[in-house]
Amino acid sequence: MSHMTLEYSANLRHDGDFKGLCAKLARFMTELRADGRGVYPPGGVRVRAISCEEYCIADGSLEDAAFVHANLKIGAGRSPETRKATCDGLFGIMQEHFAAQFARRGLALSLELNEFSESGTLKHNNLHARFKKP
Repeated sequence: MSHMTLEYSANLRHDGDFKGLCAKLARFMTELRADGRGVYPPGGVRVRAISCEEYCIADGSLEDAAFVHANLKIGAGRSPETRKATCDGLFGIMQEHFAAQFARRGLALSLELNEFSESGTLKHNNLHARFKKP
């Protein structure tokens, strides 16, 4: 399981191309390999973006200031190297995606990784079977 939620300030909605960003981030996760195997099965990958209509950045004096915060939740068991490669790759995509906005306005990008155990996690998912190639 790898679920990523992007929260972003609403002033990025029109020039943030969040649909495109979600696709790039999902593609990275489905293509990431470690020890010759896929790290994140495609049937478990989710990326979503949520606009924050009400927000305040710092003291509110920079009207064009913006933010994007990514929270990635993954199941436990991946190596520290794999978790680092995941974060570095995803954050690099975010930095590249927002390079133009970063050059012309105040922009804060952040990413956090949360690892959870399988205990207490309920799932009902037929996507894994649908993504298996014959």
